[in-house]
Amino acid sequence: MNAFNNRGKDMEELDESLITAWVALTGVLKNSRMTQGLNYNEAIVMNIAYHEYLNGERLTSFKSIVAKTRMLKSLVNRTIDSLVRKNLLERYDGEDKRTTFVRPVKENLDVFLKVHEQSLALARAAIGIIGEEDARTFVRISDRIVRSDILSDNKE
Repeated sequence: MNAFNNRGKDMEELDESLITAWVALTGVLKNSRMTQGLNYNEAIVMNIAYHEYLNGERLTSFKSIVAKTRMLKSLVNRTIDSLVRKNLLERYDGEDKRTTFVRPVKENLDVFLKVHEQSLALARAAIGIIGEEDARTFVRISDRIVRSDILSDNKE
């Protein structure tokens, strides 16, 4: 028996509570109407490309999107294809054709920004419920979990 299985009832209950809360919050985010006109994955990919665009990056690499979303390459590719068909992203090949880049279509950013505003409204509502201090703590804790690469440590 490993140490993980011998943690005690209180920790097991905390494990269950954390997963239950995580699933519930993910369900609220994924099933809210905050991504009208875009599916959840499209909204996530557009958010990454948009923020890199705002930060002065001319192009966002396919590799960067995969790393930030942790989605399968095939799913990222289908999502980008869909956003290109919707004329929200433009695709560019790298010098060696194995590297792909995207950038938002400037003339159609208003479509994404309407969706993004709905996300921001949800964030403001959450801050109204939990308060600014807890919201900052939530962001700090979420960033820490993401940076830990929790999935690579999950050996079970």
